[in-house]
Amino acid sequence: MDQEEIDIYIETAEEGMQSAVERLQKELLKVRTGKASPAMFNGILAEYYGTQTPIGQMANISISDARTILIQPWEKTVIPNIEKAIFEANLGVTPQNDGELIRISIPPLTEERRKDLVKKVKQIGEEAKISIRNSRREAMDGIKQGVKDGYPEDMGKDMEARIQNKTNDYSEKVNHLVQGKEKEIMTI
Repeated sequence: MDQEEIDIYIETAEEGMQSAVERLQKELLKVRTGKASPAMFNGILAEYYGTQTPIGQMANISISDARTILIQPWEKTVIPNIEKAIFEANLGVTPQNDGELIRISIPPLTEERRKDLVKKVKQIGEEAKISIRNSRREAMDGIKQGVKDGYPEDMGKDMEARIQNKTNDYSEKVNHLVQGKEKEIMTI
């Protein structure tokens, strides 16, 4: 096994770690903090001419104030479909339809709900860390195999240390993102 193959293990691991952090960022955007955010509706699909379509592709989603979101569909006929999709997404909000647009008031979070959300955020963060550790394990296994196949042992140790440093860096990014979201949730 040569340096190029070892570099591929390291590169693949880093890509896996980076994608875990990016997934975490997307998931954290979906967690409601008591403030109006169009990102709450990312990933919610409603029926549009027989196809499940993201709400953002069939309507304009905007914020009118800190606790109110307006969803203005390009076609009024899809309003009931969007309403239904929001109900089914179980976001803890009630859409109000006036025939022209859907208005969503974000209720203030109770202390209990805030604590539940913090638990959820920690769980999402832990899933990201597991993904990072899995990427690390795969790279370490590849490096160990490389050493068995003739790659110099001291260079193998250096590569393992490099992978561990990347793992630590990405885990720290996860901690930082999770702590920021927890602070955002607990701020009244």
